[in-house]
Amino acid sequence: MDEATPTTSTKPKTLPSAFELPKFEIPNFDMPKMEIPAAFREFTEKSVSQAKENYEKMKSAAEEATDVLEDTYATATKGASDYGLKVIEAARVNTNAAFDFATELMAVKSLSEMVEVSTAHARKQFEALTAQSKELAAIAQKVATDTAEPIKGSVSKAFKKVA
Repeated sequence: MDEATPTTSTKPKTLPSAFELPKFEIPNFDMPKMEIPAAFREFTEKSVSQAKENYEKMKSAAEEATDVLEDTYATATKGASDYGLKVIEAARVNTNAAFDFATELMAVKSLSEMVEVSTAHARKQFEALTAQSKELAAIAQKVATDTAEPIKGSVSKAFKKVA
């Protein structure tokens, strides 16, 4: 039975030579050797040196600006925190005053006494609110000044460098 079975070839079929792609080689071009003029070389070296110098100046200015912004943000953050603490303190004082007023109102015996307690409380609260507003305005002014001062100094310093 072995003789009757056809044998299959394991050799891959190849394309006829008409379908083969030709092999190309990249030509090797020699660059002509020429000397760069001294004036051009000096100009190039001077330009590169100037570019490096300008880069260093810009890098220095950027680092200074970054430092100024970091200081400014730190100052603004601390100022906002101080302002917030003062607002919380004012709210606590005002809340305690309201509870004291309510307690005093519970103890009044007549309408005239209630008017007297209410008037005294209103006067005291008006004075307290006036003082609290002044304190908050002073803190806000200080924060604004302390925050703007580094930026103002940095800008004037930069203009002096340019001029």
